[in-house]
Amino acid sequence: MSTAWESMAVVGTIARAHGIRGQVIVNPETDFPEQRFHTGAELFIERGGRVETLTVTSARFHRERPVIGIAGVDTMDGATALAGQELRVPVGRLAALPSGTFYRHDLIGCRVETGDGRTVGLVRDVEGTLTGSRLVVDGADGEVLIPLVAAICTDVDPAAKRIVIDPPDGLIDVNKVRLKPDTTGM
Repeated sequence: MSTAWESMAVVGTIARAHGIRGQVIVNPETDFPEQRFHTGAELFIERGGRVETLTVTSARFHRERPVIGIAGVDTMDGATALAGQELRVPVGRLAALPSGTFYRHDLIGCRVETGDGRTVGLVRDVEGTLTGSRLVVDGADGEVLIPLVAAICTDVDPAAKRIVIDPPDGLIDVNKVRLKPDTTGM
């Protein structure tokens, strides 16, 4: 399968090995972990500049995190070698979302502006879960955190890479993380 790594969606990260039989614990980055991490699922990693397919051979959940076995990985050393790897899937394999909800990868890179056209910045990340998320925006003066709620994010258009916000007075300033000044004198 020839799939471009950059065009795939992140669904989790391998945290560490679990036990001595090659299983790994996954930090899920999906609101649908049961659908994504099940026996027979195909996940993808990038190693040495190559995209590799991993097939899940076993899956269970412990404290809301998947513990999975992977075909060809049957030792603790093999599992440890996968620690830190991002797990991705082709975007076409993602489930359809209800109206008004978006995948994280659809929002990253969107331009954020106010209703009167003032630029806030670009979305660098989306933190949180389906029930409570916020946009992490790189603004001209630093990072700005904006709650991802309909009352504030009034027009979300991933196709146009644009999010229009109607922030309450002071929201942008109170949620702005200032860039630290360079104190090295350089």
